[in-house]
Order: sequence, then structure tokens, then C-alpha cells
Amino acid sequence: MYIVQVASECAPVIKAGGLGDVVYGLSRGLEVQGHCVEIILPKYDCMRYDHIWGLHDAYRELWVPWYGGAIHCSVYCGWVHGQVCFFIEPHSQDNFFNRGCYYGCNDDNMRFAFFSKAALEFLLQSNKRPDVIHCHDWQTGLVPVMLFEMYKYHGMEHQRVCYTIHNFKHQGIGGTETLWATGLNQESYYFHYDRLQDNFNPFAINYMKGGIVYSNYVNTVSPHHAWEAHHTDIGCGLGHTLHLTQDKFAGILNGIDYKMWNPELDSYIPYHYAKDNLADKTLNKKALRERLLMQQADKPLIAFIGRLDAQKGVHLVHHALYYALSREAQFVLLGSATEPGINSRFWHEKNYLNNHPDCHLELGFNEELAHLIYAGADMIVVPSNYEPCGLTQMIGLQYGTVPIVRAVGGLVNTVFDRDYEQTKHPEERNGYVFHQTDNYALESAMNRAIQLWYQEPEEFSKLVIQGMEYDYSWNHPVEEYLGVYDRIRHK
Repeated sequence: MYIVQVASECAPVIKAGGLGDVVYGLSRGLEVQGHCVEIILPKYDCMRYDHIWGLHDAYRELWVPWYGGAIHCSVYCGWVHGQVCFFIEPHSQDNFFNRGCYYGCNDDNMRFAFFSKAALEFLLQSNKRPDVIHCHDWQTGLVPVMLFEMYKYHGMEHQRVCYTIHNFKHQGIGGTETLWATGLNQESYYFHYDRLQDNFNPFAINYMKGGIVYSNYVNTVSPHHAWEAHHTDIGCGLGHTLHLTQDKFAGILNGIDYKMWNPELDSYIPYHYAKDNLADKTLNKKALRERLLMQQADKPLIAFIGRLDAQKGVHLVHHALYYALSREAQFVLLGSATEPGINSRFWHEKNYLNNHPDCHLELGFNEELAHLIYAGADMIVVPSNYEPCGLTQMIGLQYGTVPIVRAVGGLVNTVFDRDYEQTKHPEERNGYVFHQTDNYALESAMNRAIQLWYQEPEEFSKLVIQGMEYDYSWNHPVEEYLGVYDRIRHK
């Protein structure tokens, strides 16, 4: 099968969050199964060019219709850790992708409307006819719209679209200017509830809604998050649209790249280990403490790795730190804040606790240190307010680090409470789960984990091994996506 992924990110060359990891991991998994995969991306000035091999001109004369004229683009091709990627560079005074950032500009909606148009124009003009075009998030929501309303009349009538939503919070809002720029034009037609009109603002079009309405198949990145988006306010206003299209909507759990995240092979950790030699995990714990100038003590070490923002339950992260210290546990935090208020709060905590022998706050992101924390910690806390899939808990399980998670999104589909999970046998349980967003709920789960570590170390080791036996690689998701591709291309 010939599959083209159209996305705004692909790790490690362009990565702002989990989207980049998914685009790379899924593409690699599909290729391992023998399918042909190409990825189309914007050519940002700030992407990691050191992760691209053999970058060269692939298509010099790409003219993309835009408003009444056309913008000249160059398309470059290169290999990102084995994956074929095409990078679109527009030559225009708008400088769409020469901004020193991936997102956060006032005209993001126009930047990615142009990218969607350019990706389709590139497929059309270069005569590429994939079986499936797989689009991701709001940035590519207009691809299925333009494919169905325009490009199918120019020789692309057989292409099918799978549309994956990674985060419902950001949906892409535009107005009449988007329609006129892309050539869709007909305001009265598209400003309609059944098409692109935003569900709550009659004067706006919604890119993500367009992606849902026009795609052949829509999914989000875990089964439970699909249910949440459909039935709760997690859908951020798109619940009714999902209800109207429920026959083509589902959740497919993300995977993690076990080549990158594997304690038996990890080049970032000093001691390799597996479930049958957990003593070497203890050596990584010692190395982590040495690196962070923490005391070597007979205490459990609890970690948090991730963004410090409302989505990640930042109030509970803060509480987890102090609760761990009060219960004779150690705490390590690695993360960066997205808001000034949260940033200053955690810098205050860092300075206040600077000489504390049992904790360390690393504000920022460090890939190498992240690997060592996963390998050295006993538990990892993931207290998210919402979590479409979550990779942290899956990586924690792979590294024998027991997850303590809130029962939302993909966390529900991957972590099963040691004491209370009714759907799994005791030997299939792998962590601790709490439900509410208050301190007491978090404390209850942390308390059970800390107590087991101190009072029943053999049972704790057993729980660690049960977690390491789970397979959250890309193998299963790839099979599910292939099933989807097969269904939609034969429609």
C-alpha cells in the first residue's frame, strides 16, 4: 500500500509534542510491514537539519494557487532516520515557515491552510497517487475538504483520507479569507453547519470540523479519549459533529518506539537491564542520584516528566512533590512551563528546595536526562486533567517504573490499578489509578504505591515485572491503522 502522511511535525526533525513522535513511529511501523510511506512537512527554518540525510531538490517548480495568483514553492526531499520526507518551502513575502518557531504566530490558520493546499498541489503536480492520505490535527484539517471539493475533479478521485486528532483543544479557526485564499470560495456553501461552520461561531470556519466531516475515517489516539470527546466537554464543542459521524470515528491507541525506549539498549543510561535483572535498574537509580546531587538513601524515588501546564494537572504535580517528601520518598521533576505564572511558581520551588537532599527540579527539557530518570525512578506520576493518549506512562512501564495516573484518556487504556482493577487478573495489573482531581485522590494512590515499596518489596518487584511485560510498541496500532486503510480504500 502507498501511504502519504501530511503533518506539521515529525520527530526528531520537527517536534513540539507527541504529534511528532506519532508521525515518525507510525510511518516506521508501516514501512516495517512492507508498505511505502512518504511524509510531507513544512520546511521550517528552525527545524533540526542535523537529523536529515541527503537533503536535495525534489521538485523546483511547484506553483500553489493562492488568492487570485500563485505562490512559487520548492520541495526538498531527505531521509529522517530512514523515513522519506518531503519539505515544502514557499518563496513568498509571507515567510510562512521562516518564523523561528513552529506554532504561535497570529496567522497560524493561514500558514497551515497554505501548507494543506501546497501538499495537495504537490501530490497532483508530481503525479503521486497514494492509496491513503493520512492527515494529523487541525493544521491539515482542510486537506480532505479540498481533496473532496476540488482535487478529486483533477485526477485525484481515488485517494482516501484518514484523519487523526491528537488534541481537540486546538481546532484551527478561520474566516472568509481562508476560503478565498485556498480557492474554495463559496461562502454560503461552506458557512453551513453540515460543512465547515464552527458549531458555536456562525462567522467562523473550523478546520478540525472540516477534517471530521470530509474524511473517510476519523480517529483519536486512544479508545477512552474517543469516548470522552464524543460524550463529554473534552471534545471542546465538537461532540455533536462526532455524533453525526460516529460510524467513521474511533480511538486507536498510540504506540512508543521500542528502538528508542528500551532499557536493554538505551545508550543514554549507564546500566542496561531487563525484567530478569532488575538489580541493574537500582544501579541507574544510584547514578541518577549522583548526577542530581541527591542523597543515596533507602527510599523510593518518584518522578514527573512532562510539560508543566493545566493539561498535565500542574496543581497535582506540585502537591505530589511535597507529599512524596512528607512520606519519606524522593522526588525528581523534569519539565518546562508554558505559562509565565506556572514558570515562576516552579522556579520559586526550585530555589526554595535547592539544597534539599531528597528532591531535584530540572526546569527545561533534556532528552538524555529523561532516559536516566525513567531508568532510575521507582514510580512516575501522571496526574493529567486530560490526556489523549500519553506516552509517559507507557515508557515508564517499559523501564520498570510504576505509573501512578489519573483515570483519563489513554491512561485508562494502559494502566490498570493493582488493588481495584476489575477487568484484569491480579497478575495483569501494572500500576495505580485515581479518579478525582483533588489532593486526596492523588495521595491515596501515591500512598498505596509508597506503602507497597516499603512494606512488601517482593510484591513491588512483581508489579514492576508485570508492567514490563506489556507491549505498547507500534505493532498493534499499525495493524489497526492498516485495517482502517484497507476499509476506506475499498469504499
